[in-house]
Amino acid sequence: MKEIIDELTAVTRVTGAAKTPAGDGQRIALSRTYAAGIEEVWDALTSAERISRWFLPVSGDLRLGGRYQFEGNAGGQILACEPPRLLRVSWEMGPPGPDSFSEVEVRLSTVDDGTLFEMEHTATVPPDMWDQYGPGAVGVGWDLSLLGLALHLRPGDEVPEDKLAWALSEEGRAYHTASAQAWGEASLAAGADPDTVAANVAATTAFYVPPQE
Repeated sequence: MKEIIDELTAVTRVTGAAKTPAGDGQRIALSRTYAAGIEEVWDALTSAERISRWFLPVSGDLRLGGRYQFEGNAGGQILACEPPRLLRVSWEMGPPGPDSFSEVEVRLSTVDDGTLFEMEHTATVPPDMWDQYGPGAVGVGWDLSLLGLALHLRPGDEVPEDKLAWALSEEGRAYHTASAQAWGEASLAAGADPDTVAANVAATTAFYVPPQE
């Protein structure tokens, strides 16, 4: 279990308010280094076959200007693609509208010990959702994605085939709990009220780690 939790400490998290074309929004950013070459990381991020192994099955026209859809999750359009360093997509969980905005940008760069992965998700977020959960509302899910990519890139490791069973396991519950706390710490660093952060962390933890029967 310690090795899985260590994956959380490998990630740097930042959160805060942001301006979007649709108005006021929120931003979360994650960065970490993967011990793999930049071309390898890029291929894992852009190959439909590989994406399905560490994230979710994906369909669509996976090229600049094309549209994609993750099974049971977000879809959108590929807005920028500059191999092997930049990928930006719209990230739509429902029909887009004039008052909604959601984009994800991933940047890769070569560093001494591998590839630096930097990701930003900027979106308009329903105020009641942000007030209840804070950045953990989406941050925990992105932590899981970065974990899946880490396991996929590391020789000898595999992403659990039954992700739901893993999420309900002792290890999965510990990971979700620690992730919610990590996003609380990022929120505190951004200047959020400590009582609000505590309530956000509790709500996020309760969502991802429901009481066991």
